[in-house]
This record gives sequence, structure tokens and C-alpha cells, in this order.
Amino acid sequence: MKRCHVLVILAAACLVIGASPASAQTFQSYLCADGSQFGAGFFQYDSRAHLQIDGKAVTLTRRLAVSGKRYSGGGVTLTLTKAGATLKHRKRPTTACSLI
Repeated sequence: MKRCHVLVILAAACLVIGASPASAQTFQSYLCADGSQFGAGFFQYDSRAHLQIDGKAVTLTRRLAVSGKRYSGGGVTLTLTKAGATLKHRKRPTTACSLI
């Protein structure tokens, strides 16, 4: 009976270790032409982008885009393409951003 409990505990530990959230997430830092800087988090099973901008957390919903990926919400629009990224933040003009 004890052997069965040990096997169950080992199996549960393997599942927890195998489902490490670190392998399912990407964090990126961007610097924009206007001097603004933000961090973006993308998670494997979440279609949204999670930004940290101006000291606030903002969750952006993925929107339809002709090319690349576009996310918007909370007055912020983030567009990611092969050429780079652009950020539109509230009433500020759209600015080009690059990974840092």
C-alpha cells in the first residue's frame, strides 16, 4: 500500500514539474522612438497580450489584422509585424518600437 502512495506522489510531482509555466510564457521589453518603454507578456494558452506601461498593467485583446498581430484595450494598441512593433497609447501619436 505504501508503494502505491509513493508512486502516486512521484507521478504528481512529474506532472507539476512537466507543466512548468516558465516554458509557456514570453516576456519582452520594448523601447519606442518617443522614449516610452514597456514590457509585454505573452502566454501560450492566452491570446491576449499583457503590458506594463506607465506603471500600470494593461491587458490587450487580440484583434483582426491584415498582417502581423494587433492587440488593443485600455486606450492602447500594439501592432507586431516582421518589420517591428508600433504602439498607440491614448491620445499620443503612433510610435515605432523595438526590442531591447
